Amino acid sequence: MTETTHTEGATALDTVKLLLALGVIIGGLVAYYLTPELALPLRVLMVLGGVLAGSAIGFTSYKGQQLWKFIQGSRVEIRKVVWPTRQETTQVTIIVFIFTAILALFFWAVDSGLLLLTRSVLS
Repeated sequence: MTETTHTEGATALDTVKLLLALGVIIGGLVAYYLTPELALPLRVLMVLGGVLAGSAIGFTSYKGQQLWKFIQGSRVEIRKVVWPTRQETTQVTIIVFIFTAILALFFWAVDSGLLLLTRSVLS
């Protein structure tokens, strides 16, 4: 009987792809710092190109495909979220500020009381 693991689709080629993707991303960053004589927009494009190319290579691996499926599932779940209205957000924010002020006053009173108690005991 053979047991399957969660990485049954991962191969040595996937490891090479991920290392290559990391190398391309790092290459874009290194190119940015090693070419200070070039115009800044061109250097930024080198970094963005490295990140995009590295991401494209990484997404062709098994782990990259799993990550893409997770991202797609997350997008589906975000669509299901019921976001609060502007009025609800404002009301909750005001309530949070009020309770924060009340707690601040409470802790200030407790701290002042303990300070007076400590001074009276030590004096």
